[in-house]
Amino acid sequence: MDQVTVRKLDHAGRPVISYPATVVRRGDDAIVLHASWDRDPMDLGFVVLEPDDRWTEIFYANRWYNIFEIRTSDGRLKGWYCNITRPARIGADEVAAEDLALDLWVEPDGTIQVLDEEEFAELCLRREERRAARKAVAELRARVALERFPFDV
Repeated sequence: MDQVTVRKLDHAGRPVISYPATVVRRGDDAIVLHASWDRDPMDLGFVVLEPDDRWTEIFYANRWYNIFEIRTSDGRLKGWYCNITRPARIGADEVAAEDLALDLWVEPDGTIQVLDEEEFAELCLRREERRAARKAVAELRARVALERFPFDV
């Protein structure tokens, strides 16, 4: 299987983190990847990320979000982490997304938490970018309400 490097950038395009991922499939405007958490445990308050957690990541070139399904090493679903981002840049060997701070966490039962709204409010963004980000939150909420998850490409 093909490998790519995922690059998470901040809202100004500055590098935040990068990591390797395996390509599961590519669509016209999306890519599905597998990656694993290879860092120390991290308690985010709503979920604890642990070594060897398995991530299925979907990046879209035409949507203002990406979605990470997170499972334990033995396959138990922890939930979905949805980043509000500018549309991803998907290349042959790299995927890059500019994070706009706003996130959603979706529990396996469909309960949603909107995260980092204060951080999002402080970003220097154009009006149309704020509108696109809020529209992305509404779209994700609607998909959850319609039980259209696990999310698809």
